[in-house]
Amino acid sequence: MPQMIHGTAISIGGHAVLIIGESGSGKSDLALRLIDRGAILISDDVVFLETRDNAPMLTVAPNIAGKIEVRGVGIANVDFLASAPLRLVVEFVDSPDRLPEDIARTNIGDYVVPVSKLNPFEQSSAIKVEYALRAVLDRGVRPEFVSANAVKESLPS
Repeated sequence: MPQMIHGTAISIGGHAVLIIGESGSGKSDLALRLIDRGAILISDDVVFLETRDNAPMLTVAPNIAGKIEVRGVGIANVDFLASAPLRLVVEFVDSPDRLPEDIARTNIGDYVVPVSKLNPFEQSSAIKVEYALRAVLDRGVRPEFVSANAVKESLPS
């Protein structure tokens, strides 16, 4: 059964990137900048995570397909992709590590997924997302399935 996630998902070259952060933190803004660079929207604000062919897939929420919030303008219609395999999570932080040692990971649903921690409002943040995805793809790092119980046990209390 698909799991609903509060976030925005885009596809770069057929690979899904899930952008997560607090409400109003800049998820849609970063997605717009990535779309301007050639990415395709999967879903804005609500995304579904499901497993297909033993891999995590991000899928569009049907009632908002092709819609993205443009703060200060309204809801805009854009081209969208119904689904793509999840390869990277982007998580917002105020001060990202200058030189992270290796590809970090985070738990999303029943998967451990590569994560890149970025400040969404830095001028280069859209380019950094593309570089982070390229690093994941070049190293062949894929999300790994873990049981729901293992995920719960690994989370801090």
